[in-house]
Amino acid sequence: MGSDLIINSPQPHAIAVLVLTVLALFLFTRDRIPLETSSLFVLIVLAVGFHLYPYTTPDGAEFAVKEFFLGFGNEALIAVCALMIAGQALVRTGAMEPIGRLLAKMWKISPSLSLLFTLITGAVLSAFVNNTPIVVLLLPVLISVSMKTGQPSAGTLMPMGLATLLGGMATTIGTSTNLLVVKVAEDLGVPKFGMFDFTLPVVLTGIVAIMYLWLIAPKILPDRQPPMADTSPRIFAAEVKIHEDSVAVNQTILAIRELTDGKVHIHRVVRGDNLSIATLPDVKIKAGDRLLVEDTADKLRDFATELGGSLYTGEGVVDESNPLDAGDQSIAELVVTSGSLLDRVRVGDARLHSKYGLTLLAVHSQGKETVASSKGIEDLIFKAGDVLLVQGTNQAILDVKRSGSLLVLDGGEELPHTAKAPIALTVMMVVVGLAAFGILPIATSAAAGCFVLIATGCLRWRDATHALSAQVILIIVVSLALGTALIITGAADYLADLFVVSTHGMPPGILLAILIFFMAVMTNVLSNNAAAVIGTPIAVSIAQRLGMPVEPFVLGVLFGANLSFATPMAYKTNLLVMNAGGYKFIDFVKVGIPLTIIMWLMLSGILTWVYQLY
Repeated sequence: MGSDLIINSPQPHAIAVLVLTVLALFLFTRDRIPLETSSLFVLIVLAVGFHLYPYTTPDGAEFAVKEFFLGFGNEALIAVCALMIAGQALVRTGAMEPIGRLLAKMWKISPSLSLLFTLITGAVLSAFVNNTPIVVLLLPVLISVSMKTGQPSAGTLMPMGLATLLGGMATTIGTSTNLLVVKVAEDLGVPKFGMFDFTLPVVLTGIVAIMYLWLIAPKILPDRQPPMADTSPRIFAAEVKIHEDSVAVNQTILAIRELTDGKVHIHRVVRGDNLSIATLPDVKIKAGDRLLVEDTADKLRDFATELGGSLYTGEGVVDESNPLDAGDQSIAELVVTSGSLLDRVRVGDARLHSKYGLTLLAVHSQGKETVASSKGIEDLIFKAGDVLLVQGTNQAILDVKRSGSLLVLDGGEELPHTAKAPIALTVMMVVVGLAAFGILPIATSAAAGCFVLIATGCLRWRDATHALSAQVILIIVVSLALGTALIITGAADYLADLFVVSTHGMPPGILLAILIFFMAVMTNVLSNNAAAVIGTPIAVSIAQRLGMPVEPFVLGVLFGANLSFATPMAYKTNLLVMNAGGYKFIDFVKVGIPLTIIMWLMLSGILTWVYQLY
C-alpha cells in the first residue's frame, strides 16, 4: 500500500504550478483584495507563464495554453450560472411564499416543533435549489416571529442557515461545489454520479446534525441583538427659515454647504409662497427663503443655529412645545442578497431616496456598523450579506417589500408574491425533474429553464445579469485552470505520492478521514469551490496510488468542501445570517466546529463502511 512507492522530484513546470497554487490560496484569504481580482491575476499568470515557457506533455505534444480558458465554457459553470438565475426568479416572484406563510402560522402553535420543521424544510429545499433563496425566504419569517414573541432571534437564524448548507450536500445540484466536483471527476474518468447517488449518507448524518441544531445549538448561542435594536425614527424633515441678519443671505448653496462642512443636504429651496428653486450650486439664498432639509434632530438644530435661521415644521417653529415629529416614518432593514439590485453597487450610486423613498441610516457589514454620516460612505460598495438600516414612510417600505426587488426585514409577515410565482416554481420543478430522471443534463435543462423564465416575464434580462456573480464565475474558471495545470504537469500525482508515503501504514478509511478533515479546514478559510476543484484530482490520484475505489475519495472531497459551518466567510449565506442576526465571528466557531466534527466523523465512517475501506 505504497511502501515501495518512490517519489520522483517534480518537474520545473510542476513546481511553478504548486507555488502558484499556494499563492492563489493565500490571495483568496485576503479580504482587502477582491476575489475576482485574485482569480483573474492567477489565470493570467498561468496563461502567460505557459505561453512564455511552453510545456511538453509526456507523449511529446505541446500543451495548448487556450485550455486554461475552457473553464468559461465548462458544463458545470453553465449549470451553476443557470441555477443562480433560476434561483433569482424564485426570489423575485415570491414563488415559495406559501411555505413561508405555513411556517409563520406553525410558529404560533408550537415554537419548538416549528423550529424543527423549519430546519427540515430548509434542508430539503436546499437539496434542489441554491440555499440563498431559501435563506432569503426564511429570514423575514424568523425575524417576524422573534419580534412578535419577544424571543431572541439568535437561537433560530444561525441553525436555519446551517441547515440549508446540510441539505445542499445531498444532491449533485445542491451546491455549485457538488456540480464542480462531479464534473471534474467525470473528466478524470470517474463514473458519473447520479443526482441522488450520495443522498443516503447525507440523510443519515443530516438527521443527527439537525437534532444538534434543534436541541443544542440554540443553547450555545448567546442572546445577540440584531442591527435594528433601536426602532425609533432617526431622520426628520424640517425647514430652516433664513432671516435678514442670517449669514446665508446672498450666499450660494455651495458656499452654505462649505460653511457647514457639508453636514446637511438641502433638498429644496422655497421662495415666497410656493416658488420652488432648484438646488444648483450657484443659486444664491435670499432673506425669507425656506430651506427644506432632512437629518437627525441635533444636526437640524445645529444647522439652523449656524445659519442664523429658525427651524420650522408644518406646526410652526420648533421648540419644547412643538418638537420635531417624524410623522409616518419608520425604520426597517434591507438585506443585500446575491444578485439583488444593490449587490456590488456603490452607496453613492444606489439612490435609495430617489428610487425607493428610503433614507440610509447605517450599513452593517461583517459585524461592523458604518453610519450614513461617516466620511467616505458614498464610496462604500454594498456586498451580499450587508444589512442596511433605512428609514421611510410605511407605504414606501411596504412597496419595496411587495416588489420583491429588495429583501426587507421589518417584522411583518407579508412576503413578496406576484402572479408569475406559479410559473417560476413550475419551471424550477421541471428543471430539476429533467435532470433527476436523466432526460437532460442539468446544464441543458437549467439553461432552457432560464429562457422560459425570461420569456414568460418571471425575470427581466437585468435581473438575470444581476443574478450572475463575477466572483463565482472567475473563482470557478481559475480553479478549473489550476486543476488542469496540476494534472498535466504531474503536480497532482506528486502531492498524492507525498500524502500516501507520509501516511504509510494507516488504513484506507483513516486516510479518507484525513482527506475530508483537510478539505473541511480549507473550505472554512478559502473558497469552497477552489478547495473542491483543486482537491478532486489529488483525491483521484491518492485512490489510484492506494489501489482503492475512486468514488469514496471523490465524495470525501465533495463532503469536506461543503462543511462550511465554522466561519462566517466560509459561505455567502453565513454572512447573510451573521449580519441579519447580529452574530459575532466566535458564534460561528462555537456552533460550527461541533457540527463539523459530527459531520466529519459520521461521513468518514459511513463511506469507510459502504466502500469497505478497511
